[in-house]
Amino acid sequence: MSLFGRALADGDRLEVAGTAVTLKVNRRARRVSLRLDRTRREIVATAPSPRRLPEAAAFARARAGWIAERIAELPDATPIHPGMVLTVFGEPVRLEAGSGRAKWLPAAHGEPSRITAMGEGEGYARAVILVLKKRAATVLGERTEVYAAMLGVEPPKVTVADAKGRWGSCRPGLRGHPASIRYSWRLALAPFDVADYVAAHECAHLLELNHGPRFWAHVKALVGEVKPHREWLRAEGARLHAFGR
Repeated sequence: MSLFGRALADGDRLEVAGTAVTLKVNRRARRVSLRLDRTRREIVATAPSPRRLPEAAAFARARAGWIAERIAELPDATPIHPGMVLTVFGEPVRLEAGSGRAKWLPAAHGEPSRITAMGEGEGYARAVILVLKKRAATVLGERTEVYAAMLGVEPPKVTVADAKGRWGSCRPGLRGHPASIRYSWRLALAPFDVADYVAAHECAHLLELNHGPRFWAHVKALVGEVKPHREWLRAEGARLHAFGR
């Protein structure tokens, strides 16, 4: 079996039941399997070796009904529009139409925080997301500085992006270059404690580039029990990624 006239390869994509299916090779796998990637809203078909990728592709096509059911279970996309009330780091925030540059207005006089932006449709959504990214960079940057100080390391450079597969990633400092941590801006839509856990998690990687016992000891020393936060992200991650789609 081939794709576009060539043999199938790790990372190739096909479409089954209107859904993207990514082919992956995992040499530790014992059999061909399918799994739902909730954040990317796609299916991953895994094969133990490159030669079994055609089998993985055929298996995905044979399970078209299962794939359609799993995708249907995902939360619907959440378009952004004036009048919505979001929860940003656990705080209610109302979206409003406004003039001039999009901005964040802190809570005052008994009113919740607000985001005001011009435009409509996709233009309005882009403006709101830009404000949310800035808010995420500010809050997560502050928490990163706190945890870096607690761990006795230099604060890394912090950036935010719309990562699909990870809530955060850490790159250690090398050859005179400072360490850096990148977060998904969608953490702004999570409860503060959950986003704070991700910051602690990534900062712990500044000391341990693994997920071994010493790594988890650092994380727990910073934020205590991590299981509730990890479970929240597994349960609600797809909803966060559906926002603004």
